[in-house]
Amino acid sequence: MGRSHGTVTQRLIGDHLVSGRMAPGEEIALRVDQTLTQDATGTLVMQELDALALERVRTEVSVQYVDHNILQADERNAEDHLFLRSAARRFGLWFSKPGNGVSHPTHMQHFGIPGKTLAGSDSHTCAAGSLGMLAIGTGGLEVALVMAGRPLHLTMPEIWGVRLTGELPPWVSAKDVILEMLRRHGVQGGVHRILEYHGPGLASLTAMDRHVIANMGAELGATTTVFPADDAVRAFLDAVGRGADFTEIVAAPDAAYDLAEEIDLASLEPLIARPTSPGNVVGVREVAGEPVGQVVIGSSANPGFRDFAVPAAMVQGRQTAPGVSFDINPTSREILQDLTRCGATFALIAAGARIHQPGCLGCIGMGQAPAAGRNSLRTFPRNFPGRSGTDDDAVWLCSPETATASALTGTITDPREWAARSAMDHPAPEAPDPVSVNDAMLEPPLPPDRALGVELERGPNISALPELDPLPDELELPVLLKAGDDVSTDEISPAGAKALPYRSNIPKLAEFTLTRLDPEYPRRAKAVRDDGGHVIVAGENYGQGSSREHAAITPRYLGLRAVIAKSYARIHWQNLANFGVLALEFDDPDDYGRIEPGDRLRLTGLHEALAEQGPPALRVRNTTRDEEYPVHHRLSPGRRRAVLAGGVIPALAR
Repeated sequence: MGRSHGTVTQRLIGDHLVSGRMAPGEEIALRVDQTLTQDATGTLVMQELDALALERVRTEVSVQYVDHNILQADERNAEDHLFLRSAARRFGLWFSKPGNGVSHPTHMQHFGIPGKTLAGSDSHTCAAGSLGMLAIGTGGLEVALVMAGRPLHLTMPEIWGVRLTGELPPWVSAKDVILEMLRRHGVQGGVHRILEYHGPGLASLTAMDRHVIANMGAELGATTTVFPADDAVRAFLDAVGRGADFTEIVAAPDAAYDLAEEIDLASLEPLIARPTSPGNVVGVREVAGEPVGQVVIGSSANPGFRDFAVPAAMVQGRQTAPGVSFDINPTSREILQDLTRCGATFALIAAGARIHQPGCLGCIGMGQAPAAGRNSLRTFPRNFPGRSGTDDDAVWLCSPETATASALTGTITDPREWAARSAMDHPAPEAPDPVSVNDAMLEPPLPPDRALGVELERGPNISALPELDPLPDELELPVLLKAGDDVSTDEISPAGAKALPYRSNIPKLAEFTLTRLDPEYPRRAKAVRDDGGHVIVAGENYGQGSSREHAAITPRYLGLRAVIAKSYARIHWQNLANFGVLALEFDDPDDYGRIEPGDRLRLTGLHEALAEQGPPALRVRNTTRDEEYPVHHRLSPGRRRAVLAGGVIPALAR
């Protein structure tokens, strides 16, 4: 870039740079201080640590959370939780017990430190950027390698400076800021970019407001989001008793960004993302009057005290509309304690709310699944098809203010209109002083001598990692599935109450692979697996959304050897390489339209193309149609070796 550490992002990267140059498009390696894993992805991470024969994690802090799948409808979840606790004790991690809280706000309160780097096997790890951290969501195997002391490798993104001015008007909140970014740029707008917010408008945003904005940077496809560590961060750390961890980190007055954006906060209005994409954003007033069957408040996207206390003030002395299920997911035990101390819990219950245990729950379809075809308004980050646990769902994403006004009226309602009719000023609730700090459900790492004696508790639902064979020099395989644009990892490897309990059982979980797009895919994949496998062809942004590496492992288990797409989401592209799947891109996107399911594609000279200095260009021959298409890969030397070996773990074993 030719610049020193003028931006917050440059300082964070520069302070942790192990190799490479901070030039967009070049590969860099970063030293990582902290890691975050959760139960939906963490079981695989712990199995990977075992496969790597790791004695003890080498980071400053690593924490294993249990927050995604905490409903214990049968023994499978309980077995996974026992396994995760035993692995945390064996490898030297902190362990956050089930029901303690969602990983992102819990980590922010107990472990987040300005200036540190954080890698997490959850795509919303980027929420920690609210504290002036460089926090990057990535695949589980990447996190396992970081825990083993290796640097995190990534392509240096462009730095996108977003200047904020003004202050948010009443009934408009931080959720509307990130929805405005999604309205402007869609779900691919942040790909290969880091968002850095700056400007005078920051002064009016609390650390938890910034968490809301940073969290859903993942929905833009961004590598991460960064805020400065300023007075708002100092106030947050002081409030939770960790003021000594504060370090001021702000951009230089002459900081220059690769791209520039400006948002006048005062000009924003209540926004809402229509089904079935976070990028399908419109003004609430444009869809007002749509009937509502469910409203859910909580999740990592709106996790702060105010995100629950404002709805509590709105429903005080009122009843939610008949036929509306009003669900509250507290994001941590501390939030639930503080809401109860100030009376907000009682106001919510009296108004008809259903209070659930702290955790992700409905965000990934673990409970609170809506009725088919009925509108569900949620303060969540994602509304991909079927993610709620209902196949024919209609999930909308909005602020707590919009969600609560709609719960009270039974139709989608602009909170400003509701407030005018109700003669209500926007609430400004204050958290109890001091705020609750409860670390009783955080188990610290065992001392090394005791940790080495811990045996991993593997229940019958925890399978071994599949054995992955090397990539042959030539492939001639059928196109088993042709996918469109913006296919999410929820559509590749579904969450929800049916599939997610098998997150540690790869053969069983594979039975759900891509069934949202093609119910027969697992059966058809098994039928050709012994004949060499198959290929998938996809459109733009293939694999957006959750970081779950199951979306790479289960297709690979079923015989997937290559994907040819117009473009990929960052984390899924990494995960494919980590498990030996060759990710190729069309030179000419129009060639996508020339391939049909059932066509046979031939790839030759793969070993040369994946050699360390080999040319990344290849030609795909469609033997069914007698056509050829130029394609290429973007694999670094390390990832080339991994794909050739069949995956990172086989490559390391060699």
